[in-house]
Amino acid sequence: MSEPPSGSGPHAFEPENDATPAPSKRNAPKLDLSRPQWRQRLDEEQFRVLRLQGTERAFTSPLYLEQRPGTYACVGCGEELFSSEAKYESGTGWPSFFQAIEGRVETQQDYHMAVPRVEYHCVRCGGHHGHLFKDGPEPTGLRYCNNGTSLKFIPRDASSPG
Repeated sequence: MSEPPSGSGPHAFEPENDATPAPSKRNAPKLDLSRPQWRQRLDEEQFRVLRLQGTERAFTSPLYLEQRPGTYACVGCGEELFSSEAKYESGTGWPSFFQAIEGRVETQQDYHMAVPRVEYHCVRCGGHHGHLFKDGPEPTGLRYCNNGTSLKFIPRDASSPG
């Protein structure tokens, strides 16, 4: 994902509650699979990103250009994380959203780079999705910078009942 200009600059911030994940607003059961079960469930790139906190190359996901109405769900467990109404073009090369569906992602500090960042993951399966920055558009000012390989798109006509 794109890096903030500096560790204390306007694009970096601390997650709320000292990196303690917010409690889920849902009662969906957690999905806790073994490493071999995850390897069976996911392709190699999905496993690398979701389970090993990897990052896909920018501009490689077809979801980066996706513009149809619908929902973006975790490819690992199917938990719906983002609405297409919150998707916007950030210019970073990754699908970006200004808001997650309430209670569907959790955050924590990520110390894998020289500058600490805020990582977010699926509340149900714990799969890594990307990083959260404070350089997004209104109304939130946030940018959920998501690996496209961590998502599956459900077009609105396919996700609507009936």
